[in-house]
Amino acid sequence: MNHAFKKNDFKINLVVLSIQFLIAIFSLSCQTKKETQPNILILLADDMGYGDLGSYGGVAKTPNIDKLALDGIRFTECYSGAPNCSPARVSLLTGRAPTRVGMYSYRPPNHVMHLRDQEVTIAELLKTNGYQTAHFGKWHLSCLPQDASLNQPQPDQQGFEYSLGTENNSLPSHLNPINFVRNGKEVGELKGYSSQLLADEVEGWFKKDYKNDTPFFMYVPFHEPHAKVAAPPELVAHYADYNKKSAEYFACIENMDLAVGRILVLLESKGLRENTLIFFASDNGSYRYESNGELRGKKGGIYDGGIKVPGIFSWPKVFGKNRVSNVPIWFPDLLPTVSHFAGITPPLDRKIDGINLMPLLENDEGLSREQPMLWYFYRSSPEVAMRKGDYMLVARAHDTIRRTHHMSDIDMPFTKDFKPDFFELYDVSKDAGQLNDLALSEAKKLDELKLEFSALFDEIKNEGPYWEGLPEYNPKKAGHNKVKEFQSNQERFLNK
Repeated sequence: MNHAFKKNDFKINLVVLSIQFLIAIFSLSCQTKKETQPNILILLADDMGYGDLGSYGGVAKTPNIDKLALDGIRFTECYSGAPNCSPARVSLLTGRAPTRVGMYSYRPPNHVMHLRDQEVTIAELLKTNGYQTAHFGKWHLSCLPQDASLNQPQPDQQGFEYSLGTENNSLPSHLNPINFVRNGKEVGELKGYSSQLLADEVEGWFKKDYKNDTPFFMYVPFHEPHAKVAAPPELVAHYADYNKKSAEYFACIENMDLAVGRILVLLESKGLRENTLIFFASDNGSYRYESNGELRGKKGGIYDGGIKVPGIFSWPKVFGKNRVSNVPIWFPDLLPTVSHFAGITPPLDRKIDGINLMPLLENDEGLSREQPMLWYFYRSSPEVAMRKGDYMLVARAHDTIRRTHHMSDIDMPFTKDFKPDFFELYDVSKDAGQLNDLALSEAKKLDELKLEFSALFDEIKNEGPYWEGLPEYNPKKAGHNKVKEFQSNQERFLNK
């Protein structure tokens, strides 16, 4: 009996030791993962042009963002996912073309269009894998705060544990905004400028909510320099050689840069900067032609002036410093790239339109982008663009219906049934301003790209939801004459 007891006792001890060993291995694995997972910080300007930053040859004084570029990789060929606010943000957060998601244009107040709950955001992926998640700034993906008649997902349902933001723009301007919502509750008027208020909130979050042993994801979409603008007079004075409107615009960007500087100093002071991957961009091109550099077009259009933006990745210990890349990237690349560096598998149950940029960011290797980048904006003319390699295919329909600024009931069938009538072709590596149409001289290349475009466009377009309950079309509010807008663009850039 004693011998049997000792034998059983040995077996029990062996089982206990095995369990303890497995627990130790699991704990070590978790600890290693926590230690190696980087913090993620996305900083986003609103309506800032490709040519506004100092590091991109612009007028605005932006030493802090320029320092990010010096401490990282400045991309000369970075594209948003759309030419205006809401769809651009959708593409950044979901890794998917906004048409797939159903964000066909900006989302106006009390509108049924929104980022649906079945979509998966970067914040949701990171939160379910141990990250702290926080959003500070412009939301523009659903009603905010919740409206029972709309019942649209709020930031916390899209993965953000903490949120201070606005449904759309800062109102009545960037100064003393009255429409901020903190974690579902309206906070009333806040004294100060929007960008600085966001920096204040980031500082407060680190004091009250931040957990030292857990990586974080912070999404900071600023309101500047979206109209209506407001900036400190002492910053406006820096641009005395410009007219009042331009001076205020540049001062808004400078004020945002100061807020970025405050956030970066905060990270340095807490010893977090070394292990923080930072991405900075603008959501789309500027509404000021002159702010888009040599690019053709502006916000709301799918020529490069509306979709090409400054883009900076900074994580010096991994990416190195003072690098410039001419490789085309776009917003949907963020989700698979962030997932890789966080050690997370992107969603496998849906099409992701972006690719993992790791080979380029870490080793300056080329990228294998099998699927071209594609933009679709029903309200502009042209309506569609597709970039593959150095070529940009542009397509438009002869749409003579005047369109409202918001999406109305007649826009939905047009969006679904759109068929292009005219095509243009540009080699943007040699013709950044898209002035030399190659559709006739490179007809073979055009036909090749049209075939690829047709299949991809139909796939993306067909996946997008069909929104019911859109506002009734009102011709008195239909200010977008696409025929005239196209002609105006031709005259401005081509003198035709």
